[in-house]
Amino acid sequence: MKFRVPLLLAVFSLSMSAMAGDPLKTTIAEYRQVPREYRLDGVVEAVHQSTISAQTQGQVEEILYDVDNFVEKGAIVVRLKDTEQRARFSRAEADLKVAQAQRQEAVDEHDRTRDLFGKQLVSESAMDKASAALKAAVARYEAASAGLDQAREQLEYTRVRAPYSGIVTRRHLEVGETANPGQKLMSGISLDRLRVTVDVPQSLIPAVRSVSRARVEQPGNGSIEAEKLTVFPYADPGSNTFKVRLDLPEGSAALFPGMFVKTAFVIGERRVLMIPSESVAHRSEVTGVYVVRSDGRVSFRHVRLGNRHVAGMVSVLSGLERDESVALDPIAAGTRLKQQMAEQGND
Repeated sequence: MKFRVPLLLAVFSLSMSAMAGDPLKTTIAEYRQVPREYRLDGVVEAVHQSTISAQTQGQVEEILYDVDNFVEKGAIVVRLKDTEQRARFSRAEADLKVAQAQRQEAVDEHDRTRDLFGKQLVSESAMDKASAALKAAVARYEAASAGLDQAREQLEYTRVRAPYSGIVTRRHLEVGETANPGQKLMSGISLDRLRVTVDVPQSLIPAVRSVSRARVEQPGNGSIEAEKLTVFPYADPGSNTFKVRLDLPEGSAALFPGMFVKTAFVIGERRVLMIPSESVAHRSEVTGVYVVRSDGRVSFRHVRLGNRHVAGMVSVLSGLERDESVALDPIAAGTRLKQQMAEQGND
């Protein structure tokens, strides 16, 4: 036990000396080609936004969703009274059964007549008559089958379904009202696919067309690249701007229709001084880096950073020169600077 304290002191002294002597990991500030961007405001909108209309006549019997409710694709949103449609469907089913029986009877008669005709026991006119009767029976069956499909479709129209998953934005009818074909029932939008529309000055349109790259900044969640850019082929005569639409990938969870967002259009390239973002130190309201000289001396340098980060790198607008070395670990560099200042004080 009596050797434990000296041993701990020895280990601590060795670790401190090793820490003081270990070289800091550094990187070189260098110029890189990065996209030159022009930032504009845009408005988020849903790609799928539509109004469901009635396709058959009927009294509104039930409305299963209200405004702001989420609806799954294929879910029934409105039920219409279907008494008339069910009666038509039942009648069409009965007509099909009659036509099926008549067709079978015509087939049997045609087969018998053909056998007799082959034995020359009936005349050719009798054979022609049986063939014509069979064709008429088949036509009646096909017409009855088509009538059943139509009646089934009309019955299905009384159960109005959501064409895609989305949110209800408006109800146009109430329970008890009569819906006629083409009358609006409910409006909604889908959040699965979103896009952003931006009014772009005409002076930027040539660059926007040629580069065709842009990104949208998500509030507090970085930015996302647009999948596709569509430049409308006409300008607004009042503002001399072109409307540009940015299609976004699925899963843009931080964006919602109607939001104002910042967009950045790539219009070329520029050379900027870049350093790894991990080397940047934030001290209260001061942003800086630890510069390491060739002799190992460390100094803290205030810098002004750009607002564009590329693959873990950040641009430096002022405070740093090309080929200067900066520490990759600000904590270790800060400790080294304190030791350096303490040594200077002792001297």
